[in-house]
Amino acid sequence: MPTLYLSLHPDNFQNHRVLIAARYAPTLPEVVELPEQGLPLQPPASCPLPKLPALESQPGVWVSGPAAVAHLLAPEWLRGQGPAGGALVRQWVSYAEGEIAPAACAAAFSALGLADPVSLALPWRLRTYLVDEAVTLADVTVACALLLPYKYVDSWWHAWDTVPDGLIGIIRPVFFPPECVGPADMGPAPGSAPAPGEAPVKSASQLKKEAKKKEKLEKFQQKKEKSQQQQGEVREMRPDPGGSLLRALCPSPADVTGPMPDAYSPQYVEAAWYPWWESQGFFKPEYGRQRVSERNPEGLFMMCIPPPNVTGSLHLGHALTNAIQDALTRWHRMRGETTLWNPGCDHAGIATQVVVEKKLWRERGQTRHDVGREAFVREVWKWKNEKGDRIYHQLKKLGSSMDWDRACFTMDPKLSYAVQEAFVRLHEEGVIYRSKRLVNWSCTLHSAISDIEVDKKELPGRTLLPVPGYKDKVEFGVLVSFAYKLEDSDEEVVVATTRVETMLGDTAVAVHPQDPRYQHLHGKHVLHPFTGRRLPIVCDDFVDMGFGTGAVKITPAHDHNDYEVGQRHGLDCVTIIDDSGCLINVPPPFLGMKRFEARGAVLEALKHKGLFKEVKDNPMVVPVCSRSKDVVEPLLKPQWYVRCEGLARGAADAVRRGDLRILPHFHCKTWFQWMDNIRDWCISRQLWWGHRIPAYFVTVDDSSVPPGEDTDGRYWVSGRSEEEAKDKAAKAFGVTPDKISLRQDEDVLDTWFSSGLFPFSIFGWPNASEDLQVFYPGTLLETGHDILFFWVARMVMLGLKLTGRLPFREVYLHAVVRDAHGRKMSKSLGNVIDPLDVISGITLEGLHAQLLESNLEPAEVERARQGQKSDYPAGIPECGTDALRFALCAYTTQGRDINLDVNRILGYRHFCNKLWNATKFAIRALGPGFKPPPGPEPSGAESPIDRWILSRLSLAVELSDAALRAYDFPAATTAAYGFWLYELCDVYLECLKPVLAEGAAPAVAAARCTLYTCLDAGLRLLAPFMPFVSEELFQRLPRRAPHAPPSICVTPYPSTQQFCWRDGGLEGSVEFVLGIVRAVRSLRADYNLTRTRANCGYQTPPPPPPRPLTPPPAP
Repeated sequence: MPTLYLSLHPDNFQNHRVLIAARYAPTLPEVVELPEQGLPLQPPASCPLPKLPALESQPGVWVSGPAAVAHLLAPEWLRGQGPAGGALVRQWVSYAEGEIAPAACAAAFSALGLADPVSLALPWRLRTYLVDEAVTLADVTVACALLLPYKYVDSWWHAWDTVPDGLIGIIRPVFFPPECVGPADMGPAPGSAPAPGEAPVKSASQLKKEAKKKEKLEKFQQKKEKSQQQQGEVREMRPDPGGSLLRALCPSPADVTGPMPDAYSPQYVEAAWYPWWESQGFFKPEYGRQRVSERNPEGLFMMCIPPPNVTGSLHLGHALTNAIQDALTRWHRMRGETTLWNPGCDHAGIATQVVVEKKLWRERGQTRHDVGREAFVREVWKWKNEKGDRIYHQLKKLGSSMDWDRACFTMDPKLSYAVQEAFVRLHEEGVIYRSKRLVNWSCTLHSAISDIEVDKKELPGRTLLPVPGYKDKVEFGVLVSFAYKLEDSDEEVVVATTRVETMLGDTAVAVHPQDPRYQHLHGKHVLHPFTGRRLPIVCDDFVDMGFGTGAVKITPAHDHNDYEVGQRHGLDCVTIIDDSGCLINVPPPFLGMKRFEARGAVLEALKHKGLFKEVKDNPMVVPVCSRSKDVVEPLLKPQWYVRCEGLARGAADAVRRGDLRILPHFHCKTWFQWMDNIRDWCISRQLWWGHRIPAYFVTVDDSSVPPGEDTDGRYWVSGRSEEEAKDKAAKAFGVTPDKISLRQDEDVLDTWFSSGLFPFSIFGWPNASEDLQVFYPGTLLETGHDILFFWVARMVMLGLKLTGRLPFREVYLHAVVRDAHGRKMSKSLGNVIDPLDVISGITLEGLHAQLLESNLEPAEVERARQGQKSDYPAGIPECGTDALRFALCAYTTQGRDINLDVNRILGYRHFCNKLWNATKFAIRALGPGFKPPPGPEPSGAESPIDRWILSRLSLAVELSDAALRAYDFPAATTAAYGFWLYELCDVYLECLKPVLAEGAAPAVAAARCTLYTCLDAGLRLLAPFMPFVSEELFQRLPRRAPHAPPSICVTPYPSTQQFCWRDGGLEGSVEFVLGIVRAVRSLRADYNLTRTRANCGYQTPPPPPPRPLTPPPAP
């Protein structure tokens, strides 16, 4: 057994990383503690090496020093993945030892008065892990180097926020004794901590040093407090040193047995609860029952996440989506329903392939074609396995209560089989077919892209834009006019175009049939000046007589409108641009030119021939690929399409019948417009990463069967395997299978195709399963309105077609998040906010540094810097997850975009502090021996103010329940916020103070029971929106029954049946009194009497005199 020699000084952080490595070593070493004998620390006499810690791996074989010992003890997974990962780990270890540790020690010594003052700033941004997507020795070494300033530097207690979350599970068993560790945790490493109930034996020198440090620390704290008082500063006190770290390392309900810190700290509260929730299984639908199929009288709620891209990182759209979805999920779970929120991740075909291609080129100088398809796909899987869980870690940071054991990836075997089955079924029915049509083509990606991947860049006029593959910027936003000569005449027809290079592919000129200027030209031809083609002049109603000259050049192969004109008039489609964006099928000197280089060449040639007329500014929209930033090129390509007319009719009818509800209702108009005017859906993508299309081109070795063409659907068969496809082809052509040769389509399916199957593919469709039977169809789909067509409509169409049932019963669409000024969030404006920056805070310099990591042009970077400086002059303060979630839900007014102001989020962080202080006061008021009654029902001994607060609580429960049922999140948050802030804190707690101080015993007992009821129910009202702080405070309250639910997230949500104590008359009386109080306070402020105890009286107006009785009139 290896032997590890240490001198365990409490502040020797170097030993901690050795103990961590030892704890997870393949063979646990025996730990021998040596007495401290001065510096440097000496190893045993038998060790030939000069310093501690030292490791004797086998008799006579020694290694010493923290870096060497930790590396030797650490298992492979702590050393980094592969050669590149290992090298990065070693670089971080070296940096921590050479830079971070000396600076951290200097900061700690400075705080203790042992050295001159220095400051310590961390040189990196908040991240999950330093290397790869798992804890390594890099994380361990850096974290241990930060322990001294964390312990001693008073102004630097928040530094632990920058330590990776994943380190928690590693260092927990080393730093703390077993009683701090949750039931799922492993025990401490040998020698790393004393046994329970035992105190470590300290030497006289250790005790002397600790006393000296304590004395200096107390003097420092007194000096700081005096300075703050002199400056009139009011700052929240931080938790005790080490408090957040201790909670992060020991997440269990036992953590709340100690005293509450003086002030609310988001990092303190949010450090512990999520791992405990997850370990207890609260997020699983099986919680509290044997099987999910077990009948639940309370009902069932199922919702699947809109799967984020595997390449993605958290943005405010994700934060809004997850804040709403988690609030709904937690509410349904607290109502006792069988609840499942199913997580998942999308393989993001184009985005992921681009990332891995760049990585290949950066690391090896290779393209995907250099390594080949199979090897490239293996590289993508390797990248996914290393990096693909990042988005999951970020979602957990938001408190998302998903069942992570059911997480699905769209390229998993289960989901891939569903995709294959769906394609084959739809192809066999003729719903999927092959055709040659115009597609959105990215010349950089060499692939068709979907409409949602095309950004519409609006230009006010002449603008120079960067285009990948071009050294100089390219001019857009101009209208070029030139002339075509009429055949056998000197007359000209002047046309205008924004893309003059495409005139090389013109096959006609179109005019409006009613345009009097061109009546005499109907049926005639013009001559192409470079190709000599005869171009007919056709009449079509699509021509705008008021635009340009009223005559339009027609290029069917490179423009969507022109293609439709060409189809109506039987025009030729001449493709002049290839997949790479170079010119083909054109005469010299244009042949082989890049498309935008040809733009200038064609313009000069037109001038040379005297056909050029003018160039003028023209506002226009340029389609840009969101992935490659290339200008999208319409190209004719043979592709696979889904015939959508019949599918869309069923989806539209479901909404018209009321089977599917879309909320807010005004989105139904958009739904019907899309469904009633839908086009067929192109599902081919020219990529290697994704679901390869299970379709095969057939070649028949039989002279009686003519060779087929790519666009001829008869020569394409689909199959779940190549053998099945070959059998199909043999039957179709009436030959034996041995005469059939197959070539599988190289393309993959559009990512939206697999996403459209997500609601049922995650449960194993087409195979039967318990989850599919129980959870399909789902209850609700919640997402942004911007993907109503791209995702929601396709899920409905494919669900109805393949399963015969709707995938969900309701769709709730939230708004788009904008900045505080109502502007769309854009990197170039500097107003894009990372939710993690709002949660943890970030300086203005940190925001500026993020811009340098982007792909913005220098001018855009400067504009973004100015925007950040204007909006966040002091950076973004730490707000915490709860405040961010609450703000996003409070903003979500149905039908309106969200103008997000960080200052309002900070206001909700202050609200959390109000909750903290109110609960702290209340717990003190209840007393240590308080035992709440079994139920919340009033006893009858309550005072009027007790009955008033219970009435207001009943109203808050009623409003919250109704609001959540109607997806009115602002109303739900307002109800809880108003009850806590304006009624419980501002009124009831103030009225309670004299009762608790001087009241009779029965009145005090009734008040305490009422206070407990308000705290208990009020926290449960907040729990769906603020899960962390509500759990923290709830755990500090006593329970009504010994077997009460262990967590607030599985405690029943307050119901209107139980909280039904409204008293309108009493509320009116109290409101009358409060009105008097507000009036008095207003008068005191108006007359500047706030520091004077003024006498105040209230006079009621005299009652009106009685009216004299008059005798009735004589009959």
